[in-house]
Amino acid sequence: MLRAFQAPQGPSEAGHPASLAGRLARWGLVIVLAYGLVALALPALIQLGLLPDANAGLENPIYATPSPAHWCGTDRLGRDVCVRTLAGSGVALQVVLLALTLALAIGVPLGMLSGYLGGWLDRSLVLVMDTLYTLPVLLLSVVLAFLLGRGIPNAAAALCVVYVPQYFRVVRNQTAQVKAELFIEAARSLGAGPLWILRKYLFRNVITSVPVLLTLNAADAVLVLGGLGFLGLGLPETIPEWGSDLQQALTAVPTGIWWTALFPGVAMFVLVLGLAFLGEGLEGWLGRET
Repeated sequence: MLRAFQAPQGPSEAGHPASLAGRLARWGLVIVLAYGLVALALPALIQLGLLPDANAGLENPIYATPSPAHWCGTDRLGRDVCVRTLAGSGVALQVVLLALTLALAIGVPLGMLSGYLGGWLDRSLVLVMDTLYTLPVLLLSVVLAFLLGRGIPNAAAALCVVYVPQYFRVVRNQTAQVKAELFIEAARSLGAGPLWILRKYLFRNVITSVPVLLTLNAADAVLVLGGLGFLGLGLPETIPEWGSDLQQALTAVPTGIWWTALFPGVAMFVLVLGLAFLGEGLEGWLGRET
């Protein structure tokens, strides 16, 4: 009889913050993995002849409505919109992954050195990074893309410079806090050099918040890459890219040709949503762990 009147021992599973963070992370991971599988499988499907080439369209009617022959219709050059949208996922992931890898490789070591050594090096790097950080992301990317030219490495470099200051600031602040801990003082008193301390002790302690920032920056980078493509500064026309496809679809939308803009836009939105879910889930999970 007493069990029937016992109060619940804790919050319900449906409303628990950890449960919500876990669900967001799972949904985000599923979406990102789905895009990754598409990016890996599409070249093989095109090579086997199961799907047409993303740039082939001379034999197709222009602006054909969605049909069993072309599930997402065709664009102004007769190219299959579905294949171009799927191919754009691989291009977006490739550029974003390359850009963020470069940003990590530059921002994290600089942040650790600046936070640990201090002095004139710290002041100089903080000045440079704060200057870059205050500039609008899209404006800085547009200027760099204009200067570097169009291409996958150039677009990745333009995005890389935008996100280096963010990793630098986060890692520098955490390094400045962790270097005052007792275990760092003990390692220093035992004769450990700066590089040994940075590599063995500081790195694993300051890198914990980077995965959350990485996923959120990836979502932002997809949008920035789309903006560069929309402005004609991203990738060459022969490379399928959502932003450039949306720009080309602008003239057709007022005439009732909606499919050339809908599918690339939805693909970009879903990928950004998946990356945002993954980042929010990781942030909630890491916040619960700490």
